[in-house]
Amino acid sequence: MNCDSAAGSGYWYGLEGQPDPPSAVLHALRSYRAAEVATRRSTRDAMGMGETDLLALRYLLRAQSAGERVGPKDLSRTLGITTASTTSLIDRLVGSGHVRRQPHPTDRRSLVIVPTAATDLEVRATLGEMHRRMLAVAEGLSAQESRIVVGFLRRMTEALDGPDENL
Repeated sequence: MNCDSAAGSGYWYGLEGQPDPPSAVLHALRSYRAAEVATRRSTRDAMGMGETDLLALRYLLRAQSAGERVGPKDLSRTLGITTASTTSLIDRLVGSGHVRRQPHPTDRRSLVIVPTAATDLEVRATLGEMHRRMLAVAEGLSAQESRIVVGFLRRMTEALDGPDENL
């Protein structure tokens, strides 16, 4: 569906075919989401991996940055995939040189999954400029604008996470 077209369903538009203020906000949010999805697809293609692989790498890099250890069970839980799928995922990422399996430092029966230094550099090179542009936009907001945007996005998240009896 083309989010920029007023010819779609009347859901996003008022009676004259123009978005009213709430619909304009939802339209802009949908356009942002479409751009984000396209960027993620481009990133996956550039790195030669699927969505779950990229999500796993992002999680592993965040955990590493926070000084946290991640085991296969943590990946399974975070990604919402089975242990068998997690094993396949780790095998793929080890095979592509993105992660290493290492013995857990305090539990010799366990393993931790660690992103390689090359992975960190690759992700930074692939996403760094986009993240800088996004940060510049956010830094351009006043403190009041930031509070409004954050509050709006939190309420939208709650609206999406809430129960929907119509589904």
